[in-house]
Amino acid sequence: MNEEERELTRKWLRKWQELGPILEELRREDIRSAVTTGAITAFDDAFETSVRDFPPKPHSGLIEQQRLFKKLRERERLKRK
Repeated sequence: MNEEERELTRKWLRKWQELGPILEELRREDIRSAVTTGAITAFDDAFETSVRDFPPKPHSGLIEQQRLFKKLRERERLKRK
């Protein structure tokens, strides 16, 4: 990286240091002023369609995950012996 590129990088960093807090405040204000009821209504049909077309499975996979964790613990215990 030459000196000109370093200077451009420094300028870019200074601008982001200056603008970062401003952009963060704008983001927070957008979140505070968001109307979630409109979004919920807009996505309701899509959600209902996905539940209809891809119904939830009768299990979450946590039992299988715990079985695998137990198996790994047993292997680790046997390695230490």
